[in-house]
Amino acid sequence: MGIDIIAFILGILLGIFLYWRESNSNGVYRFLNKIVNSKELQMSADNPKGFVFKQSFLPRLIFVIILTLTVTLIVQFLTPLNIFSSVDGVSAYASFATGTLLGTYLANFVIKTTEVVEEKSDSIGDMVEGAVEKGKDFIEDLKNKNNKVIEVAKKEIENEPEPEADQKSARERLKDKGLM
Repeated sequence: MGIDIIAFILGILLGIFLYWRESNSNGVYRFLNKIVNSKELQMSADNPKGFVFKQSFLPRLIFVIILTLTVTLIVQFLTPLNIFSSVDGVSAYASFATGTLLGTYLANFVIKTTEVVEEKSDSIGDMVEGAVEKGKDFIEDLKNKNNKVIEVAKKEIENEPEPEADQKSARERLKDKGLM
């Protein structure tokens, strides 16, 4: 189980590296595209697509599996490690391939988020300033409303008619009715 976790983490790191590298330059993909395709089918000069950069799921999955399988076979034949001779080796290979694929999507998320933050950084500052100003205005309105309510209440108290002094109390009224 420990080797699977290590292979998975190494796969994530490889996937992040692959995606980041292809987001900066896709020279290997362009070279392969020139070799494989005719002049009419070759990609345009401004196309940033690579093996994993700006690819859909299936081509990315196929590239990751072929790349990890190639690396694993090279390691198996050039070193004394026999990766495919045990279940643990196959499990580590699967963890490595899955981690690599997940790493490409993780790098995609980080790069996209960074781009959005850079684009919106000025407008976010303006939005925060606008929210602070609106909050100050709201607090001022509340203070003014409270003052107005207090003034209205004072006027109502001043304008209330004085209670009549000769009016009977509640106790006396109950005695008059014979309830007390």
